[in-house]
Amino acid sequence: MASTPGDEQHYFTARPATPDERRDLEVELAGRAVTVQTARGVFSAERVDPGTSVLLPLVPDEPAAGGDVLDLGCGWGPVALTLALRQPQRRVWAVDVNERALDLVRRNAERLGVPVRACLPDEVPTDVAFEQVWSNPPIRVGKEALHALLLRWLPRLASGGEAHLVVQKNLGADSLHRWLDERLPAVLPDAATTRTASSKGFRVLTVRRG
Repeated sequence: MASTPGDEQHYFTARPATPDERRDLEVELAGRAVTVQTARGVFSAERVDPGTSVLLPLVPDEPAAGGDVLDLGCGWGPVALTLALRQPQRRVWAVDVNERALDLVRRNAERLGVPVRACLPDEVPTDVAFEQVWSNPPIRVGKEALHALLLRWLPRLASGGEAHLVVQKNLGADSLHRWLDERLPAVLPDAATTRTASSKGFRVLTVRRG
C-alpha cells in the first residue's frame, strides 16, 4: 500500500478523509515477529518507517523499571508497542492527534496482550512526568508547529529522564539540534542535547535531564 500526499494529513487531522481500510501487517517489534493492523491516513501504514526502524533498537529492555514513558506521534504504534513489550512494568502512553491512529494502537496493543494508554494530547493528565519520551516527530508540519510540539512535551521529562528524537539528516536534524541547544535551556535548564546515533540518513537526538 503506497503512501499518497493525502495520507500525510495524519500529522494534523483528527479524522482523516481517506477511506478507513484496515489491513494486517507483519513486522518485527522487540525481537518478535508480530502481526499488527494498519490503515490509510495513518503515518507509514505500509511498513515500519525507516526513521522509526533506527529508533526501535535503542529502546532498552527494562523489565522491572516503573514510571511513565511516552510515544509522541504514535501512528499505529510501533514505538509504543515496543516500549510495552520491553518495559512491561512501565505505564506506556501513546499520543497522537489522529483518532484513527489511536484506535489502531488500542487494537494492536490488545492483539499483543500489552497495556498501552492511547490518547489525544489533551487527555494526558498534566501531572504526569515521563522517564522516557520517544518520537519520530512530524517534521513536515513546519518548524513553528514542530517547535511548539517539542516545547510542550520535553519540559515534562522527569528528573533524570531522556527524550529520543529521530530526524532525517536532510530534513533538518542538525538545525533542530542547534535549536534545542538554544531554546531548551529557557524551559528546561538542567537538560542537554546530544547526538547519540546516526544511521541510514537519520540522526537520533537525545535530550537528557539532569
